[in-house]
Amino acid sequence: MSLTFPRLMLDHAKQRPQAPALREKVYGIWQTTTWAELALLVRRLACGLAHAGVKRGDHLVVVGDNRPRLYASMLAAQALGAVPVPLYQDAALTEYTFPINNAEVGFAIVEDQEQVDKLLELREQCPSLKRIWFDNPRGLRNYDESGLDSLDALVSAGQAHDASNARLFEDEVAQCQPHDVAAMFFTSGTTGNPKGVVHTHHTLLDRATAGKSFDKLTAQEEVLAYMPLAWIGQNIFSYAQWLACGYVVNCPESAATVMIDLKEIGPTYYFAPPRIFEGLLTSVMIRMEDASRIKRSVFHFFMDVAKRVGPDLIDARLARGQAGNGKPVGAGDRLLYALGNLAVYGPLRNSLGFSRVRVAYTAGEAIGPDLFTFYRSIGINLKQLYGSTETAVFVCLQPDHEAKADTVGVPIDGVEIKVTDSGEILVKSPGLLKEYYKNPAATAEVLTADGWYHTGDAGFLDAGGHLKIIDRAKDVGRLMGGASDGAMFAPKYVENKLKFFPFIKEAVAFGDRREKVCAFVNIDFEAVGNWAERRNLPYAGYTDLAAKKEVLELVRECVEKINADLAADTLLAGSQISRFLVLHKELDADDGELTRTRKVRRGYIGDKYQVLVDALYGGKTQQFIETAVKFEDGRTGSVSATLPIVDAKTFPAMKQAA
Repeated sequence: MSLTFPRLMLDHAKQRPQAPALREKVYGIWQTTTWAELALLVRRLACGLAHAGVKRGDHLVVVGDNRPRLYASMLAAQALGAVPVPLYQDAALTEYTFPINNAEVGFAIVEDQEQVDKLLELREQCPSLKRIWFDNPRGLRNYDESGLDSLDALVSAGQAHDASNARLFEDEVAQCQPHDVAAMFFTSGTTGNPKGVVHTHHTLLDRATAGKSFDKLTAQEEVLAYMPLAWIGQNIFSYAQWLACGYVVNCPESAATVMIDLKEIGPTYYFAPPRIFEGLLTSVMIRMEDASRIKRSVFHFFMDVAKRVGPDLIDARLARGQAGNGKPVGAGDRLLYALGNLAVYGPLRNSLGFSRVRVAYTAGEAIGPDLFTFYRSIGINLKQLYGSTETAVFVCLQPDHEAKADTVGVPIDGVEIKVTDSGEILVKSPGLLKEYYKNPAATAEVLTADGWYHTGDAGFLDAGGHLKIIDRAKDVGRLMGGASDGAMFAPKYVENKLKFFPFIKEAVAFGDRREKVCAFVNIDFEAVGNWAERRNLPYAGYTDLAAKKEVLELVRECVEKINADLAADTLLAGSQISRFLVLHKELDADDGELTRTRKVRRGYIGDKYQVLVDALYGGKTQQFIETAVKFEDGRTGSVSATLPIVDAKTFPAMKQAA
């Protein structure tokens, strides 16, 4: 079947012209775009782009929040055989330079004034960028720049061009083939310049369709699109699967209204990285700490019931006659759970906006076992998946009744997995990237001649066929010297265990080729701030709060709990954290410390804060640091502090039972 994105869109418009395709909240009111209206808009945008000189193979940058007209613009570009290149809307100005020049981008469609200003400022460094169109005209009335115009003007020009070239749109769509390039996504660039991951209509739609079949998705699903379009995960869930399934994609009014919009829409299919689920749970626990004693008692009583029997009940409900993980639950516990559902779980799901969720996924980072269990125990079918930009996301998914906290699921239709002698995971799939754009050397590094993709992740398949991820293969190191000489060190594993605590937002672990493990910690300002206020502990801001001895003791308790847990792991017992410090500022993508998908740039952080690393390993009890920071409005400044360094208790490795 010759499926392409524009053809799928036209099929939906023909079969269900008045069905809703997209919704957008504008000034508090949801506005609906039907499939027929979308098809007409795409046609006019495509004709407008053709009139402006967009040709097959050209690259067109798309920057902004999730907006119906940005989705339509991507479809319009694909209809002409051009390639949309979504970029992160919150990226710093300089982060656009390499992708635009690398892809020789001549055209851009952006959301608003902020993005217009960025691209206009880049014109000297990006000479190929000639035309820019904007969706939201607010603040742009008096702009008089060559090549700058509104999407309204592009639509009008397209309508006129369509009238005089009646077969243009149909002829261009007919030329599109499944193995034509459909989109390009730039990687995070954690170790250098980002790489342009080239995907075809076939690779993206094959994986979208495989996911659709796996979870039995239909046109009746409701999805909230709130993550950046530049992230492949958002693109798969709210673009590729949207067109494969024909369900409704809802675009929030703004980032500030996402939680309100989530409750209003009540999505049936939901996707978020662990940090979103962590944030939601943190907000719940903060509210409960402020509740009356009776409410807290009721909440904790029924949550204990949910933790004990909830996962088994949801497994039994979802197994549908298959052999699942659920254990028999007695009548008394079923009754207690039913009462808890009335008093706590149901209202809680509704408060979170998850009352209608049928399938929820998390990916991108490991999710804490307690966090994972919490959501499943209150009746939310939260599962994990494994994939990457290069694999079009869907490699492994968890079946409804086999959701485990410590795995990322089983290989789905079309996927083969093998593990090398060094422990690296290799993948063969119809969803693999075509290439890294203009980077044959990097392409050859990850794609073998016989079609296997080197993921760079270390892991293994368990006895049940589920994949377990340990860490990035290149990051798995060894401790050298001391009592743990030669022991495995998996920094991300340690960092993720720390982040499972609601008081810890980010962590960076060091230890490869050293005699012990030390760590930087970022506290969660909201959670720790609430904790401090309830203890009448005054603070003047993040830096002040992070340095409080009470907060350091709170973090030390978390670290030592992790150490006790690691001591029971024969492979990673040596990765216990001996010393740590709480950073004086939050790690920030604008300061180069995180990627735009909030992955820690460990090497960069180690170099930037070398004086702190040296202090941790040099036995110091405190260290002064002054750091340059970049504010949201572009201004720069500095933050300085003398950071206490804390020793943490470590535990003898437990001997494995014979």
